[in-house]
Amino acid sequence: MPLGTWLKAGTSAATLVLAVASAATAAPAPESSATEAAVVTLRYDDSRAGGWEAAIAAGVASWNANVSNVRLVEAAPGVRAEIVIVATTGWPQATLGPVRPGRQVRVELGAQAVSQGYDKTRIAAHELGHSLGLPDTKPGPCSQLMSGSSAGTACTNAVPNATERSRVQSAYSGGLAALVPADGRILVDAP
Repeated sequence: MPLGTWLKAGTSAATLVLAVASAATAAPAPESSATEAAVVTLRYDDSRAGGWEAAIAAGVASWNANVSNVRLVEAAPGVRAEIVIVATTGWPQATLGPVRPGRQVRVELGAQAVSQGYDKTRIAAHELGHSLGLPDTKPGPCSQLMSGSSAGTACTNAVPNATERSRVQSAYSGGLAALVPADGRILVDAP
């Protein structure tokens, strides 16, 4: 091969190597929104939970502020909700989830617990926790939302702790709640 052809070929090869090397060291492309965690929206209906509206709103706000891949929103009138909340005279109880979009669970907010001194907002947040897939952790300290009545009547904590938040995040990661069936057991939160 003549020297001129060899130099020309060598220059082209060197240019190609430098171009490939530059591309390999370039900053990676930003992640696409498709790889971001999907947010699962669950609607609740509290139209039959008279007297509990403020506690439900505070319980919903607590969960929405503490988990990022599941959102609780009030169902519009006439729209089927995944979480049906009703006021009862007995002990609070709920269907153990995680509830899936299009499926339905029931939360009963019982007046018997309130009459014995338990905090309404803690009750509402605790029962919603069951709908999101969390079982009771009794006995347990006040710092565990899912310790329920075992934390005593002085406990007003309505905020899930790090472990509880992590379990809900995991249950709804990547929209997995749409694939994982709810447990379906009814958990009664009497002491």
